[in-house]
Amino acid sequence: MKILALILARGGSKRLPGKNIRSLGGKPLVVWSIDIVKDAPEICDILVSTDNSDIASISSNAGAYVPWLRPKRLATDTASSIDATLHALDWYESQRSEVDGILLLQPTSPFRTKETVRRGLEKFRTNGQQPVIGVSPTHAHPLWALKVEGNHLEPYIKHHGLTVRSQELPLAYKVNGSFYLISPKDFRRHRSFFIESKTSPLVIQSQKESLDIDTEFDFNLAQFILNENNIKNL
Repeated sequence: MKILALILARGGSKRLPGKNIRSLGGKPLVVWSIDIVKDAPEICDILVSTDNSDIASISSNAGAYVPWLRPKRLATDTASSIDATLHALDWYESQRSEVDGILLLQPTSPFRTKETVRRGLEKFRTNGQQPVIGVSPTHAHPLWALKVEGNHLEPYIKHHGLTVRSQELPLAYKVNGSFYLISPKDFRRHRSFFIESKTSPLVIQSQKESLDIDTEFDFNLAQFILNENNIKNL
C-alpha cells in the first residue's frame, strides 16, 4: 500500500499569525506532523503544500518534500482545502507516481500519535480502502443544540433530546481534524474526504490528541499540556 502524506500549511492566518511555524516544545508546529509519519512504511512521501518560503524551508529541513510553492489562487483566505489537495495530488501522480491513498495531516493537530496513525492506515487497508476520518466524542451534543428565532430559543433539531438526561443520549462524535485518508479515485469523484455511508471512523478518545490549534487560547493550552507536571493532572 502506497500512501502520500499531505500537509497543507498556508502562510497567512488571521486568528493566529504564523501559527504553522510557531515553536511548540522546541520545534515548529508543522514539524510535529512531519515527524509523526516519517517512519511509517506505507508513506511514500510527505508533501508539504505551502505558499510561504519560510514554511517551505523549515519543512524541507525536517525531511518533507516541498517541490514548489502553492499558487496564490490556492492560498487566499477563501481558497478551498479541497482544491489545494487536488492540486497537490494531481501534480504528484503526474510527476512522481500513482498512490493508493492520500493522507491529509493538518499541522494544527500536533499531538496525534504514531499508534493512531498506524490504526488509521490499517483500517484503510482492511476496509477495502474506504475513507477514514479521525473523530472524537463531542461534549456539545447535537440533540441539545438550540437556535435563536426572533427573541426566543428553538431546538436546532426537530426531534431533539432536551428532556433526555446526558447519560441517556446516543454517542455523538465530531471531526477532530487530525486524520483524513481516502483513495485518489474517491476524492476526485466526491471532492470530499467524507462520503456518507462509506466513511470509517478513527475514534480518538484522548482530548490531548484531539486538540486542534486555531486560536491563541488553543496554542496556550498546547503549551500547558507539554508541561510534564501538568500532564499528570489532565
